[in-house]
Amino acid sequence: MPQMAPMMWDMLFIFFMIMFIVINIMNYYTQKKSFNIQNKDINKTMQLNWKW
Repeated sequence: MPQMAPMMWDMLFIFFMIMFIVINIMNYYTQKKSFNIQNKDINKTMQLNWKW
């Protein structure tokens, strides 16, 4: 039925937007843990190399 085509495109768009948001949320929380480990090392080097 051609009348249903816009609704199907909207559902497809909503599906991909939800998947995009979920992947970004997963990416944010998985990188945050490893970033904290690296951040401690960066803080040590920044304190040693800090110049005024």
